[in-house]
Amino acid sequence: MNSIRSSVGLCLLAGLSGCTHLGPSTIAVDRFDYSSAIADSWKQQTLLNIVKLRYMDLPVFVDVASVVTGYSMETTGSLGGSFATPNAVSPGGIMGSGVMVGGQARFTDRPTITYAPMTGERFLRALITPLDPKKIFFMLQAGYPADFILGLTVESINGVRNRATAGGAREADASFLQVLKLLREIQAVGAVGMRIEEDKSKGETAVLFFRRDDLSPDILEKTAEFRRLLKLPPDSPKLMLTYSPVGGAENELAVNSRSMLQIMAAFGTYMDVPEAHLKEGRARPAFEGDTTPAQDAVRIHSGASKPSDTFAAVEYRGYWYWIDDRDWQTKRALTAVMFFFTLAEGGGNEKLPLITIPAQ
Repeated sequence: MNSIRSSVGLCLLAGLSGCTHLGPSTIAVDRFDYSSAIADSWKQQTLLNIVKLRYMDLPVFVDVASVVTGYSMETTGSLGGSFATPNAVSPGGIMGSGVMVGGQARFTDRPTITYAPMTGERFLRALITPLDPKKIFFMLQAGYPADFILGLTVESINGVRNRATAGGAREADASFLQVLKLLREIQAVGAVGMRIEEDKSKGETAVLFFRRDDLSPDILEKTAEFRRLLKLPPDSPKLMLTYSPVGGAENELAVNSRSMLQIMAAFGTYMDVPEAHLKEGRARPAFEGDTTPAQDAVRIHSGASKPSDTFAAVEYRGYWYWIDDRDWQTKRALTAVMFFFTLAEGGGNEKLPLITIPAQ
């Protein structure tokens, strides 16, 4: 009987001691689960707002302001027994002994998640203000392809125009597509770069410079063609990066960058709008005579049911809209839009809700 009591006591102590390490064991699970859930919801929210803009609906963004989770583990145990002596007899005339073991455990998980709608003047200004050209070209400096980034974020370069829908739908100038192609090839061999120069009167200025040494004749020819298409001086080793919807001064590269609202609207022109919605006038073709996006471009699919293999999928107006998980180009485009939201000053000064966490 003594051995039984000792074994039960050791089991209870072992259970209680295991609870002291409950917190560390939750980190590996919760940290990745929460980060994955936030990332997935961010993709879906961005895709939904792109879809809504195609229907002239209001885009709304809600930020996950904080995630606070608390755990508690309570355990109780009891041990009791009755032991009969050889001469003892129970009231029923039967002699016997017994051990009673009892226990109770309670686990509590209290996640507290707060949401903050992104509103106010500062957020609106970030949504409709064109991106700083420096931020766009920093993405190129980080290794992103020039043709992809500029095709997504730029309305025109030195007056040469990109594909657009604002103020009347139009396709890109042929020379704009050629400029992007040339710049991508020049970028691939490291013949173009950017740095920030300080000027007492103008402050920080971004400078785009072209390398001439150790370049093949083919790259030198492409650099000259790039300058010719944009009406740039043929011999200037560096260009001042400025924001302007028209051509700038002789040594300036005038970039008419898009706002986040324009970027999302341009993305939405590649959406496959259901034929019924086009006929009813709920949405319009991106371009006259065009009801489906180009097959070699990014694409947002639509259908009556949700497919199983998607990168992001949302439901809107009775249809599902999604990006195929095998469509690498469109996945990259959506991720870039999310990056640019981070680069834009979209935060607000609104006070977040006060969270009170009770002591355990």
